[in-house]
This record gives sequence, structure tokens and C-alpha cells, in this order.
Amino acid sequence: MRFARTASAAVVAAALLTPTAAHAAPTAAPSAHSAPGETVTLPVRDVLAGLPVRDEDRTGYERTKFKHWIDADKDGCSTRNEVLKAEAVIAPEQGARCKLSGGRWYSPYDDRYILGPSGLDIDHLVPLAEAWDSGASAWTAKEREAYANDLGDDRALIAVSAASNRSKADQDPTTWLPPAAGYRCQYVTDWIADKTRWALSIDAAEQAALAEELAHCPDVPVTVTTAR
Repeated sequence: MRFARTASAAVVAAALLTPTAAHAAPTAAPSAHSAPGETVTLPVRDVLAGLPVRDEDRTGYERTKFKHWIDADKDGCSTRNEVLKAEAVIAPEQGARCKLSGGRWYSPYDDRYILGPSGLDIDHLVPLAEAWDSGASAWTAKEREAYANDLGDDRALIAVSAASNRSKADQDPTTWLPPAAGYRCQYVTDWIADKTRWALSIDAAEQAALAEELAHCPDVPVTVTTAR
């Protein structure tokens, strides 16, 4: 149920990143020289192997350097509400100024259903602090805003229980994986895809943790369209 996000994706891309048109899928993982809008489909282990490995540095990080939740398409609904509407199992009622009430959501991190939007957080799959550590510190403010409001890839933002999101905080897979063990293969696969989409690096411990988890998962094909 991602139709609402599809409608917003083009606006976000045009307003914040101005990507070039998508190209045919290349035969190798996106590199530092890939252009925005380039698409690749490869087995997830190959995509992981294509991520640059570098030490992380959180110097200068402030959450306010990633402006969110914006209303990119000016329809009255913020990025948070766009995700909530798109991912609802039972659609909420929408009132004035996109105020949502009622509805039902599934939180895959902890395998539970949530009634009403107040019990949900919108998780940045790769947390803002982790993105900063992995390359976003060198981005422009507009690039960080685009990252924080990424509706162009359904893996980037996800509605989950507030409890699971706050348990995760800004941790990477070295120290946190979803409590729902059956979701962990999906989680690390999506993590690798999101880092690839935004040309972010991984550190050595993160690489080892991802590879260890993937050893228990099918080597599924992953399609990624680069955002920068």
C-alpha cells in the first residue's frame, strides 16, 4: 500500500535533487561516479561488496542539519503523514491540515499491530546520525533534506512502533537488529540498498555484521536507483 508515496516521489526528486533520467541497469554496483537516477539490479551480497569501507566520524553532527518532515508536494501532508497513509493496513481518517486519526499499522520490527498514529514513529532505516557518519557530513543542506524525506524508495522510511524505533535509536546492525527475527534478512537487505542508494560508506564492523547476517539469508536480487 505505497501509492501515496509514489505520487510524492517525483516532487521530492525534482525539488531537492534534480536527478538525471534513469539509465538501463548496469552490470556492476553503483560507484562513487554513478549519476543520480542510475539503476542497478544485483544479488544483495554483490551490492554489499560494492559499498566502500571507511571509518566513521560523528564530529559536528546535529539532528537539525537534516530538515524533516517537509511537505514537498504542498498537499498539506508532511513526509511523516505521507508514510503513515501509504503504509496503513486500515486507512486512517484524514482531517484538516492532514490530521490523521484511527487506522491500523503493522510494525515489522517487533511483529505487532498498532492502532492509531500516535503509537508510531517513522524510522529512517539508516538513521540520520549514521548517515552523517557515513558521508552525509560532506553533503549540502538540500541533499540532507532530501535524504531525511526520501519518498522515492519505499525502503528509506518505515512506520514502526515507537518502542522499537526508540530501542534502535541511531544504532547500526553491529549493535541492533529487529526483535522480530523473521524480519532480519529483509532489514539488512534494505539497509544495504539504502546505503547504496545514497552512496554512503560502511565501517569494517558494520560490514562484518551485515555479512554474518546475510550468511543466513537468500542472496536475493536487489534493485537500487541512486539518489546522488
